[in-house]
Amino acid sequence: MSKFEGSIMGMGNPLLDISATVGQDLLDKYEIMLDSAILAEEKHQPLFKELIEKYNPKYIAGGATQNTIRVAQWMMPKQPNQTAYMGCVGNDEYAKKLEECASADGVLVHYMKDETTPTGTCAALIKDGERALVTNLDAANNFKPSHLETEKAKEIVEAAKCYYIAGFFLTVSVDSLVQVAEHALANKKTFCLNLSAPFIVDFFGEQLSTALPYADFLFANESEATAFGKKHQLGEDLKQIALAAAAMPKKDSSRPRTVIFTQGSQSTIVACDGKVTEYAVEPLAKELLVDTNGAGDAFVGGFLSQLVNGKDIEACVKAGHWAAKYIIQQSGTQFQGSSSYEA
Repeated sequence: MSKFEGSIMGMGNPLLDISATVGQDLLDKYEIMLDSAILAEEKHQPLFKELIEKYNPKYIAGGATQNTIRVAQWMMPKQPNQTAYMGCVGNDEYAKKLEECASADGVLVHYMKDETTPTGTCAALIKDGERALVTNLDAANNFKPSHLETEKAKEIVEAAKCYYIAGFFLTVSVDSLVQVAEHALANKKTFCLNLSAPFIVDFFGEQLSTALPYADFLFANESEATAFGKKHQLGEDLKQIALAAAAMPKKDSSRPRTVIFTQGSQSTIVACDGKVTEYAVEPLAKELLVDTNGAGDAFVGGFLSQLVNGKDIEACVKAGHWAAKYIIQQSGTQFQGSSSYEA
C-alpha cells in the first residue's frame, strides 16, 4: 500500500451511489421528499432493485465524507495520497468499484472489510436538478475502533494534519470518532465535523453533543442549521444560530470554533469569535444545473483543500464555492480531468 503523505484524513460511510433521473411518481410511491437525505426503511428496500432494473442508473463512488475527500484531493497540488479515507465495506464487486474510483482520484483508501455484509449503497434520485438520497448502510454500519489499531490506520492518523467526519458517521461508531478527535486535540491538529442531515440533529442529539466539543470547524446547510436551531431553542435566524453554535463549549478553548452554513445559491454564513461574515455565491444559469447531489460535500472538499495549505477563511470559502459550482454541473461527484481551480 502507498505511503500517506499527510494532509487530510476522512472517516465515514463508504457507499456506492446508484444515481438515476426519476419522475414524481417514483418519489410518491416510496414517500420520498426531494432535497432529503434518509436512511432506508423496510418500505424503501424494493426501490434499489427497481432503480437498477428500470432506470439505467449510473454507479458512482459516494458517501458524504468520501466525496469530500475526493474533491479535496482533486483540488490540491497534483501529487496523490495527500488525502486518506477510512470506512467499512463488504468484500464484493461494489467495494472494488469504490476502491478503484477513490484510488484513481489519488485518495489513499484503507477500508475495513466485512466478509458477511454487502457494501453500502445510496439511491440518488434526481428530478429537475434536485436530489433525494436514500441510504442502505449495510457494511458501512459495521466500522469498529479496532480498525484504527491496524498499522496503516495508525500511520494515517499520525500523519494527518486535519480530520474530517460527516455527521452520518455518528450513527455508526462514536467511539471511533472520539479516538480520532482525541488525537487531534492532543496534538493541536484541526478537527472538522458536518451536521449532514436534519435527522442527525433530531435523532442523534446525544452522539452529536459528544462530537461537537471537538469541532474546530462545523459545517451545515440551511436545513440542518435550522434543525439545529430548533433543537437548541436558538430561534430561526441562521446568523444567530451560527454564532450560538460557535460559542458552544469546546475542548480546546484556546482556538475559537468556526461555523460555516451554506445556503445553496444564497450567501454562505461564517461565524467565529462573536462575528458573522457573509460570502456571496456566484450564480449559475439554471440550464447549466445538472444535479445538486454532492454540492455540500464538494464545498467542504474545496474549503479543506485550502485550509490545510494555510489559506484564510475567505480563500477557503471561495474554493468551496468553486467546487460546489463545478459538481452541480456534473452527474454525481465526478470529475472531468484535472481541477482548473486557481487559488
